[in-house]
Order: sequence, then structure tokens, then C-alpha cells
Amino acid sequence: MTTRPYRSVLYIPGSKERALEKARGLAADAIIFDLEDAVAPDAKVEARAILKAELDKGGYGNRAKIVRINGFDTEWGKDDVAAFVGADIDAILMPKVGSAAQLDELAALIPDVDLWAMMETPIGTLNAAEIAAHPRLKGFVMGTNDLAKELNTRFRADRLPMMGGLHMCLIAAKAHGVVIVDGVYNAFKDDEGLKAECDQGRDMGMDGKTLIHPAQLDIANAAFAPSEAEIDLAKRQIAAFEEAEASGQGVAVVDGKIVENLHVETAKSILAKADAIAAMEG
Repeated sequence: MTTRPYRSVLYIPGSKERALEKARGLAADAIIFDLEDAVAPDAKVEARAILKAELDKGGYGNRAKIVRINGFDTEWGKDDVAAFVGADIDAILMPKVGSAAQLDELAALIPDVDLWAMMETPIGTLNAAEIAAHPRLKGFVMGTNDLAKELNTRFRADRLPMMGGLHMCLIAAKAHGVVIVDGVYNAFKDDEGLKAECDQGRDMGMDGKTLIHPAQLDIANAAFAPSEAEIDLAKRQIAAFEEAEASGQGVAVVDGKIVENLHVETAKSILAKADAIAAMEG
């Protein structure tokens, strides 16, 4: 799996020139330039042209640039794809993916660009492993608002009604080395609630969180980055294990806990992520 950070993945409406300009200076690891939910039907054709023009201007630095198109069951979807063939983007994000066959159709229309999938329907969740195994698929985005609607769940701060779907997609993503970012937190002024949900997602194994407002960036970036304590422990685990190996032993002890090779692999992954974050922020 890539070590490229996806701690914060910010939705920006493709129709909003001011927001597209402001996004060039925001501390987001990735931007989803949205042509779907964030754009009204009568503005979709214009939004496509606006977004293409802004991307052609450049200036988004090393942020991952992901364009969310409209579905192929709409009049705009395939034209959205055609508009960004050869554009300076990192991925095309398809909404409401329910099967790998949908990705085949998308892949045939745009070469040499990574494909990402919105996981936001019951059928998509059931087929998560098949979708994650697609050879062009590089990322899952959890669409928790749509999934909650389809499942008819009630809101709970602990997201217990969503756990089954989240875990199915998470396991599929990890099995196939696919990035997975958690769904949005709708109350963008509730910092405490956002932090709790970010911490929950990080504990589960999510790579980052999708966001609806720039005010949420700092909390997500902090939650999904290795902490100073984690970095310190990782360095000590690696050093202790290397010392143990040099003396012919297969395990080491750090802070009263056994350190084996699998812990060292995790430690190295933590340091690689920290380095990648430092490089992006630098």
C-alpha cells in the first residue's frame, strides 16, 4: 500500500470558483472535486467546465486531486469522464459502486488514471471484496450518509449501526492494498464530536477521513498522523529488535512487552507514514 498520506480528504464543489481557489492553500492531503452531490442538476455542465479550467491552471501542489463524477445512470456521467481524460488529476471517483463491472466500464473510458469507488450502498458493501480486487481500483471512500439512508439506521455517536458495513469495506480494502477513507462528520462546528469519530476511524484502521469544511482539517490531520509517542516507540522497537537479532535472538523486549518481526514491520510503517507527512507538509 502507498505511504502517501490521506489523513484529510476534503470535498470541494466543482461549481464554486472561490472555493476551488481557496483549496490551493488548504492543508488537505487530498481534495475530492465534486461534480455529483454538491452540484445542482442545472449547474452540472457549467461546473464541469469550471473545474476543468481550474485544474488546468494548476497550483494544487502535492495534494491528491480526485474528481467525483456523476453516475453513469445520469445524463452527465460519461461526459464528466471525457472532460478529464488527460487532465492533471490523480483519480476518478465513481459514486454508488455496486460491482467491479461498473469499474470496467469506467476504466474503458479513461486510461492511466487511478479509479476510486464510493462505498455507499448495501450491494456495494456486500461486493466490497470484488470491487477492491479490481486492477485499477486504488481507493475506497465511505459514503456513510447514503449508506445510513439505505440501511434506515438511526444516528448514534458511536456509529454502532454502521459498524458492519464499515468493517466489511475496511477488511476488503486491507486485503487488496486499497486506501480507505472514512465518511464525513456532518456537524462541522462540533470539534469534540469530530475528534471522537476521527479517533474511532483511526482505531479501526481507516487511512483518513473525508471532510465537508476546511475547519475540520486540523483535527483530521492530527488524528490520522502518528503521534510523537508512537514515533518514539517505533524507533525504540526497531533498535531493540536489531540489537536482539545481532545477538542471535528472535525477539526483543521494549517497555516490558515482547517485540517480534511483525511489530517491527508496523513500526517501520509508522515511520514511513511520518516521513511522508513531513515531506508533504514541507
